[in-house]
Amino acid sequence: MSVRRLAQESVQPASFAFKGGMKGEAKKWIAKYPKGREQSAVIPLLMLAQEQEGWVTKAAIENVAEMLGMPLIRVLEVATFYTQFQLQPVGTKAHIQVCGTTPCMLRGSGELIRVCKEKIHAEPFHTNESGTLSWEEVECQGACVNAPMVMIFKDAYEDLTPERLAEIIDEFEAGKGAAVKTGPQIDRVFSAPEGGALTLKTEITVKPGKTAKGAAPKAAAKAEAAKVPPAKAAKPKTAAIETSKAIKGPKAEAKKSAAKNEAAPVALASLDDKNRPAAIAKPAQPDDLKLISGVGPKLEGVLNGLGIFTFAQVASWKKAERDWVDGYLKFKGRIDRDDWVKQAKALAKGGRDEYVRVFGKEPR
Repeated sequence: MSVRRLAQESVQPASFAFKGGMKGEAKKWIAKYPKGREQSAVIPLLMLAQEQEGWVTKAAIENVAEMLGMPLIRVLEVATFYTQFQLQPVGTKAHIQVCGTTPCMLRGSGELIRVCKEKIHAEPFHTNESGTLSWEEVECQGACVNAPMVMIFKDAYEDLTPERLAEIIDEFEAGKGAAVKTGPQIDRVFSAPEGGALTLKTEITVKPGKTAKGAAPKAAAKAEAAKVPPAKAAKPKTAAIETSKAIKGPKAEAKKSAAKNEAAPVALASLDDKNRPAAIAKPAQPDDLKLISGVGPKLEGVLNGLGIFTFAQVASWKKAERDWVDGYLKFKGRIDRDDWVKQAKALAKGGRDEYVRVFGKEPR
């Protein structure tokens, strides 16, 4: 777990007190616990403070400690341990929690994070210029079947596309967040299959000699036996055909699929493609491309092999060039997702100092 500390004194309010209905709620929570065990209400009270202020302030921690008769350090331990507590100011209109756990990541949460970086701030836990929006990446929020999804305050927004998330962010920024549809953003009811129910729709086929309620009367069965000699009686063709399909169908489909795959091999990015970034001769002092987040020693060697040695080269890549490198490296959008170009521009302009100024952190 990363180290969590309180926000700087410059943004901390001078005091805190529960107001209006929140004051009554705090008393109600304390009363739920037996006498002498009131300190068990510490988490609910911190949550109420966060709902009132938007985040947990130092003054709120001190106030809760006094209300419950707890040492300040114990309340501070709780607030800094649980990541549900925001320890610095978040967006006043929306704080967006993007799920980045495996199911959501496989379904495109990386693109949702890119939208947050573009529309709010390049780094999590930073508000936009007006202080109305902020975002963070979190772990599983329990809506895997409807991935990817985000939480905004207490509501979930699921089955998202980058375009839909951008629209939702705009709605909250315009003060219309209460009108935004929660839950799935596609044709789905809660966690039901897309497009509606798929079960209990198959019609029941009644076989010859049977009725819908069960076996035919014995008299009817004898009459049928008299009409058709046992030796000549045959099974219904439909059943035979369906049985044959059930047995042979998967094999035939597998052969067709294999033949199709053999006929259409995956195309690799051509080294002669016009969109390949221009190469240069290795300079006397090549840049350390590993300072770009997402580039390791092995990947740096591949880029050097393509004639890419400087930050300035990466910073100059246009869309077509980024797409070519992305395809050559089989990255599936990682270059734009990690914003290599912006990182390279900062490093080319002023090295580590400029990188820290732009991104608020040291390059790795």
